[in-house]
Amino acid sequence: MHTPLLPDVSAWQRLGGQHTAEEIAQQPALWAELADSLERTQTQLDAFLGEWLQRPGARVIFTGAGSSGFIADLVADQIAARCAADVRALHTTSLLTHPQLYLQRDRPTLLVSFGRSGSSPESVAAVQLVRDSVDETRFLDITCNAEGELARLGRDRADTHTLLMPPASCDRAFAMTSSLTCMTLAALAVFDDAPWVQRLQQLRSLAALGEQALSQWDTGVHALAQQPYARVIYLGSGPLEAAAHEAALKLLELTAGRVPAFAETPLGFRHGPKSLLDAETLVVMLRSAQPLSRRYEQDLLDELRRDGVAGRVVSVGPQADDDFPLAAPALPDAWLAPLWLTFAQRYALYRSAALGLTPDNPFPDGTVNRVVQGVTIHQHG
Repeated sequence: MHTPLLPDVSAWQRLGGQHTAEEIAQQPALWAELADSLERTQTQLDAFLGEWLQRPGARVIFTGAGSSGFIADLVADQIAARCAADVRALHTTSLLTHPQLYLQRDRPTLLVSFGRSGSSPESVAAVQLVRDSVDETRFLDITCNAEGELARLGRDRADTHTLLMPPASCDRAFAMTSSLTCMTLAALAVFDDAPWVQRLQQLRSLAALGEQALSQWDTGVHALAQQPYARVIYLGSGPLEAAAHEAALKLLELTAGRVPAFAETPLGFRHGPKSLLDAETLVVMLRSAQPLSRRYEQDLLDELRRDGVAGRVVSVGPQADDDFPLAAPALPDAWLAPLWLTFAQRYALYRSAALGLTPDNPFPDGTVNRVVQGVTIHQHG
């Protein structure tokens, strides 16, 4: 039986996936709520950031761990293309182990941290590391939890601004879904150089498209998830490479590792990873809105379908020739990525349920936790 995301809450309660289903379904409403919130705080954000992005000697680091790190990967290049400052994505899991490669005492550094709970050990330690290692610092903490450590430690500090997401985005379920897309869109909106009215309109347009995706794709995604593919490969180019990594992680998490998932670029796929293909493999292409990228993607889609080795090959994207299409406005791929991620989130949810797992807590034995545990922070220097 097909149990849609909503409104069949009782069915998801029985399956142990109520929170995950609700948090996937609520995303469009939260994106609209985020637009309203940013409209109220745009003046303070502009004042806090000032001319930082246009300082040629400054460094801007977008950071996070796990899914939050993939947010950094997804947004950084889109933002860097318009900035004089050196902008890069760097996971906290690399920053903490090799700070000497990334931090210079005399190089002004803005650290933009993403954190659902804001309390993971790496997130808190990364802020302190930058503060200790660099003379001139600034911190923008984008988080979903007003009571988390990032929000608490940044309170009343002149060098820190805490940008809170809508409260419901602090997912109760194990997997990051609405938290991830809200933080992604918040960063893209805050660091865009278009007039604020245009940025907010883009957010509201995406919210409307998200509602369409929920209704148009649900039956097809559910049917796809009932097929017992042994592994899934997500492909994406440019910013969508990070989205592919997040999509693969979501499937690994919600299936408790029982469905191995991989991510690669369309061009990189031929350089070895293509050897993963067999009749039990599903390939999902997250398609770009950019004409040049689409030509490379189409070449690989045609090749994979012609070879007939993979069990199935599907594409998700903004044009009618995609298998899961959604007519989207002319926006950069980073802005559209949250739409395509709702596909991957739902596929992971339905696949988890099909395997008889409990999506809200795929690891009842505690081997993997909602907020990472077991990390010892070692002194630097």
